[in-house]
Amino acid sequence: MSSAPGLTLVAAVARNGVMGRDGGLPWHLPGDLQHFRRTTWGHPMLMGRRTFQSIGRALPGRETVVLTRDEGFTAAGVHVAHDLAGALAQAAVLAGKMGVDQIMLVGGGELYHALIERASRLIITEVDADVSGDVMFPLISAGQWQLLARSELAREKGDDFSWRHASYARIAAPAALAYKASL
Repeated sequence: MSSAPGLTLVAAVARNGVMGRDGGLPWHLPGDLQHFRRTTWGHPMLMGRRTFQSIGRALPGRETVVLTRDEGFTAAGVHVAHDLAGALAQAAVLAGKMGVDQIMLVGGGELYHALIERASRLIITEVDADVSGDVMFPLISAGQWQLLARSELAREKGDDFSWRHASYARIAAPAALAYKASL
């Protein structure tokens, strides 16, 4: 790949902006998990340590970069970074090796807030509910994001709530990701 990969934020968000509660998701949406798998498959994923621990393992078909302040953190099958620049650089190198043009940021809240200004795309599962929680997704500003597509509401067997998928593209160029050329 000749240019730096873009950054896509992938998240499930309730109507009231909640996306997490007590270290996990405030809902069970097995129907949406297949979408998450299809969306992230074959891409490097960037996530924080708590998000990784809530998933509990490296996911197949993707390379995972876990960002943590814990210098002693290790986990089988993942790449570990201890600062944002290093995490982005690792993910960029992985994207190049995988031949893809996007890094998928999949959580958590601190990373979404830190990197939304650098994102080029958003892929949001809009959960049709107002729920209590302690992690909020950043505001999607109409002046910065253009809605590209929104599916009809769906609810599959086992889903706690109805949901739909929405994809957005940044209207203006995102802030630079400041990748290092090599690790």
